[in-house]
Amino acid sequence: MRNVAVIGVGMTKWGELWEKSLRDIFVETALLAIEDAGVDRIDSMYVGCMSSGLFIGQEHLASLLPDYLGRNPVPAVRVESACSSGGLALRQGFIDVASGMSDIVLVGGVEKMTDVNGHEATYALGTAADQEYESYHGLTFPGLYAMMAHAHMAKYGTTREQLAMVAVKNHDNGSKNPLAQFPFKITVEGVLGSVLVADPLRVLDCSPITDGAAAVILCPSDMAKRMKKPAVRIAGSGQATDTIALSSRKDITWIESTHIAAQKALAMAGRKVEDIDLFEVHDCFTIAEIMVSEALGIVERGQGGKAVQEGLTSLQGKFPVNPSGGLKAKGHPVGATGVAQAVEVVKQLRGEAGARQVGGAKLGLTQNMGGTGGSSVVHIFEAE
Repeated sequence: MRNVAVIGVGMTKWGELWEKSLRDIFVETALLAIEDAGVDRIDSMYVGCMSSGLFIGQEHLASLLPDYLGRNPVPAVRVESACSSGGLALRQGFIDVASGMSDIVLVGGVEKMTDVNGHEATYALGTAADQEYESYHGLTFPGLYAMMAHAHMAKYGTTREQLAMVAVKNHDNGSKNPLAQFPFKITVEGVLGSVLVADPLRVLDCSPITDGAAAVILCPSDMAKRMKKPAVRIAGSGQATDTIALSSRKDITWIESTHIAAQKALAMAGRKVEDIDLFEVHDCFTIAEIMVSEALGIVERGQGGKAVQEGLTSLQGKFPVNPSGGLKAKGHPVGATGVAQAVEVVKQLRGEAGARQVGGAKLGLTQNMGGTGGSSVVHIFEAE
């Protein structure tokens, strides 16, 4: 198996991009990644997209996107695994290069979510849950994560204020990211006073509806060295699944798929979680970041809320989590999130993250998950 490097990244500002179509935002970011990599060909493409059929009525992205990128007849694959579609697309691109099947691979992620109303967006996102045993009975993702939050609070003493501190931290980081959808700071009081969505979660505990795309270019590490590019190696990749229904889990305060995927990725990289300099994780709701930090092994079970309160996961802390602003402030165009996490980590490891730069960063981790953790993908990146 060949070593695989990221040699190009591309991302534009996320938000409510009324004037652009899905194909527009994908092509724009793909061209940025190609330019950054300095390559003149692509051998294959993988694109993460959760639900273009429900959001914009368009399927067959494996034909549409290479067509509008001007790259026909390159082979292309649309990858779907709910909100972990982007992370899984990255894993598939990694496998393609590592296996020797392709030398230069474009991995993208894209979602256009604001062309439908809020009810339709909620329905589309709800397809990542168990339709017969959850969605049919009226459960939405805020409701599912609210149950996880209540269980975590009851079992470990996690507080409502600690949930708010996750949002405050990530908005502070996002205020330093010019590409973030919401690049402004908030307060604990502001979170606690925001509109209630599903008790205990309020609107400022929730990631937004977002349009956006992100892209990376992968190639073998030895090729990157010959090109004299500031390459970042993908040192480890791990994937795991769990039950789609939250009610089927042994413990709804624990994300087993993330724990297993992280162990696989760390083992491949020959690293421990203590070696990692920064983390980009799936904070679709504030409780999610707390639970993910525990599943990754950053802290012990039940200590995620305390870690945020004590500053352990702040930009200046021992384990910086979501320097980009995370899904909470950067935005969450569901199919693009996993690829955007990789873009942020690569920028950090190249020393190009500006005001949110983590000093001396050499190793980074991304964690992207679908639903309530029914699928998880973890990657380890290392500066070369």
